[in-house]
Amino acid sequence: MTSSLNASHFLYLWHGTLWTIGLSLIAFVGGGLLGLTVALCRISPSRPLRWLTSSYVQLIQGTPLLVILFMTFFGLPQLGFKISPLTAAGLSLTIYVGAYLGEIWRGCIESVPKAQWEAAECLALTRGQRMRMVVLPQAVRIATPSTVGFMVQIVKNTSLASVVGFVELARSAQIMNNSVFEPFLIYAMVAVIYFALCYPLSRWSLRLERRGAFASPSATAALHQQAQLSLT
Repeated sequence: MTSSLNASHFLYLWHGTLWTIGLSLIAFVGGGLLGLTVALCRISPSRPLRWLTSSYVQLIQGTPLLVILFMTFFGLPQLGFKISPLTAAGLSLTIYVGAYLGEIWRGCIESVPKAQWEAAECLALTRGQRMRMVVLPQAVRIATPSTVGFMVQIVKNTSLASVVGFVELARSAQIMNNSVFEPFLIYAMVAVIYFALCYPLSRWSLRLERRGAFASPSATAALHQQAQLSLT
């Protein structure tokens, strides 16, 4: 059977791919900032702050992303907010990603050996300095594989944005299929594109993990040495 696809269809699919990448970046940056705040609040000495952020994480993790999209796009206008599909998709994914990254990063921060926390305390560093100079650099290295792995989930979850009228890769394919009715060919191309977007992220994660790009063992040893000197 001869395909009726032409250059304009491929261009349309390319535009959908760019919007998928753009929405993924919005979700990761926005969700990353929110997630870092959540992670720091989850280990805060303040019990109300810990309880509040814990409730947020449990609520979002127990709610499907599809429901969050519906609540944002259809619910906010009922409260007087005018919202576009892009804004609704970006906001929903930011809320969703923030909860998951916050919990991932909290676990990574708490997995930093207690000796590192104690060594920083021996150097008379404030809590903020301990987090910024000692704990977070090591936590970033620990969090790299899981964070990049979750980035793959972000890319794939952008396909749900089509339910609020946002035209990304999956929605572009659906519109194309309604036009030419070549489902196998179109969705096979979409699968290849998603693979091309996600596979390099996984390889990049592995390469960073092997190189240890975000934490230097020599820096950790120097910290121990300084701690020992401060005790003598």
